[in-house]
Amino acid sequence: MAWRRGDKFNGPHRVVITGAGIVTSMGHGWEVNAGGFRSGRVALRPVTVFDTSRQRVHSGGEVVMDAPLPETRLTGRQLGRLDRATTLLLHAGMEAARQAAWHDTEGESIPISLGTSAGAMALGEKYFRSKSCHPAQKKALAGLVTGYLPHTQAQLLADATGISGPVSIIANACASGANAIGHAFHLVKWGRARRAFCGGYDAIAELVFAGFDSLQALSTTTPRPFDATRDGLALGEGAAMLTLERLDDALARGATILGEAAGYGASTDLHHLTQPHPQGDAALRSMTEACAEAGVQPGEIGYLNSHGTGTPLNDAAEGLAIQRWAGDAVARVRVSSTKGSIGHLLGGAGAVEAVICLMAMRGGWLPPNVPVAQPDPVCTFDLVQSPRDAQLDCTLTNSFGFGGANATLVFRRYKA
Repeated sequence: MAWRRGDKFNGPHRVVITGAGIVTSMGHGWEVNAGGFRSGRVALRPVTVFDTSRQRVHSGGEVVMDAPLPETRLTGRQLGRLDRATTLLLHAGMEAARQAAWHDTEGESIPISLGTSAGAMALGEKYFRSKSCHPAQKKALAGLVTGYLPHTQAQLLADATGISGPVSIIANACASGANAIGHAFHLVKWGRARRAFCGGYDAIAELVFAGFDSLQALSTTTPRPFDATRDGLALGEGAAMLTLERLDDALARGATILGEAAGYGASTDLHHLTQPHPQGDAALRSMTEACAEAGVQPGEIGYLNSHGTGTPLNDAAEGLAIQRWAGDAVARVRVSSTKGSIGHLLGGAGAVEAVICLMAMRGGWLPPNVPVAQPDPVCTFDLVQSPRDAQLDCTLTNSFGFGGANATLVFRRYKA
């Protein structure tokens, strides 16, 4: 299965997912997260990794780091230098790699596509504090600088799993994780790689938390996407990784297929640095592109995992985009945001929500939105507010970010 130069222009290929790893404030791994999202459990808690006493908000989707790191190929020195963000990434990456059971990767060039927004921001914060308090200090600072760089985190993931190849780091805010998966999907679909390792991650960082708080974007009550009285989002942290490969290769080795990557759409909103176009123009384009590539109509989407941050402007714009995209079928489109349960994972959000879509298809259920007392009038779609069972053949997930980055992914239940 090694990559061959002649493969470069082959395609298109059907692309399937054979491994998935996930870490959120729900817990570590597919099973505990699936149970939490299926029941609509809220996993927000007081933030303890830094002092929030000077902030308006004191809670978020902080991961309880009580699970030991799975066995990896990292050296003791590498393990001793791991930061929080990289540890989250490794938990998700090792789970996906184990599930995919790629035992024959030696010598093969497998692209690694990662999305992140803050990355190892905490190391940058530590460097700044060290130099501010002790200007002459030099010892141990080089490790903070190199560890802060996202390609270092990617290299640690490669070293830990034994998967190596060209690395792409996509950092376009909250669409990063979804775009990283979309990029990897197209590499495999169009014959530039036989398989790819992709996903997104972010850890809660004080600088980012204080920034969102100063913008008054954080909810001072509870995040409640699509509620008419919503007042902001909660920040979370976590990671998710997927292994993608050609369908023919997966079938040949008898791999378990979790789902099929069917469509990817990306667009840029030039309306405002932090505000989406009020009519959701760019969101409409990304959804339309993804469905066109997948060859599905809005009425065929069994579940839509919305970006749904809980901020007044985002939910209204996305809701209008969904209305315009779905047209006459909008009342039948089942929609929820899972950010009310775990917070907004920024660069990791799109990847985690992609795994949630796979979980829902595999398990036959709809992840509920946190219940809202007064749905926004934009909710002419079916806002899922309580646990439901449902047979899902096709799901869609939206990710929209500051700077106008928009990404949509469509997944399909695998059928021969």
